[in-house]
Amino acid sequence: MILEVAILNVKQGMTSDFEGNFNTASEIISSMQGYIRHELRKCMEDKQKYILLVEWETLENHTVGFRQSDEYQKWKALLHHFYDPFPVVEHYEKID
Repeated sequence: MILEVAILNVKQGMTSDFEGNFNTASEIISSMQGYIRHELRKCMEDKQKYILLVEWETLENHTVGFRQSDEYQKWKALLHHFYDPFPVVEHYEKID
């Protein structure tokens, strides 16, 4: 299992629209092969900041299967215009 982690800084005054679009985008990501689950959390100290956690079966399920899909283009159109700066996405694996 791979954990995708992204800190999302949403532009001022756009959090409500972002959250609405994210609900729609959630249907897209949850339909992808290798998707396990995801969670979006809002920062308590900075109301413009969110953290996105997505569990994938493999790294390639995210980097190839999702990112190179037509569905990703829909995800991108729904969400990417909200971010400033654009988020860095990192992947984590569990250690024993």
